[in-house]
Amino acid sequence: MKKYLLLIFCLISFLGCKKDEKRFTQFSDGVYEGTFQRELVWSNSDTAKITITFSSGTWSGVSNKSKYPALCNGTYSITGDTILFENECAWTAEFDWSLILSGKYALTTDGNTIQFSRDYRSATSDMYVDMYNMKRKE
Repeated sequence: MKKYLLLIFCLISFLGCKKDEKRFTQFSDGVYEGTFQRELVWSNSDTAKITITFSSGTWSGVSNKSKYPALCNGTYSITGDTILFENECAWTAEFDWSLILSGKYALTTDGNTIQFSRDYRSATSDMYVDMYNMKRKE
């Protein structure tokens, strides 16, 4: 009888465990148009018109302003609400390399609209936030 009670207790414990589900943000492949802005704490900043094409884990992009942001092409992956960009282009040294689309960004989606951002602020410095806001071109 004790074995049955132990078995029932184990089953109830096992069934009562719920996996911690992580929300996965996804968006459809396609051409996305929108804006990029580096939001500076201490001054106004420019806004660039950008186009990024996403296709099967690869991306390519252009901006109407030279190297603001520095877009080219590469790969990307999504984990939860984070998008990780790898930039496969060679860059020259005459500009701010933090403008290169590369590394981890916070990702949000809403229908055909995507937004990803990187926050460079910290407890000891007020820097800037890079904001990409785009909508899928139909």
